[in-house]
Amino acid sequence: MKHRIMSSFAVLAMLLMLSSPSPAAGRHPQIHAAIEALERAKGHLQEAAHDFGGHRVDAIRAIDEAENQLRICLQY
Repeated sequence: MKHRIMSSFAVLAMLLMLSSPSPAAGRHPQIHAAIEALERAKGHLQEAAHDFGGHRVDAIRAIDEAENQLRICLQY
């Protein structure tokens, strides 16, 4: 189940990177959009009333790692 959640976040990040760019994002707009979407998902998980079958903490960690990797990408 954890693998499915992490895979889902990876797919989400890839889809967002391929989505239409935001004019305010500047350089690498798809990566900025992916970071914003991950931040919204993380906020949802943090405010949720339940722990998603015990996977909320792992999902938040996966989001943090995905955001970290995307921020590294922005350096190039």
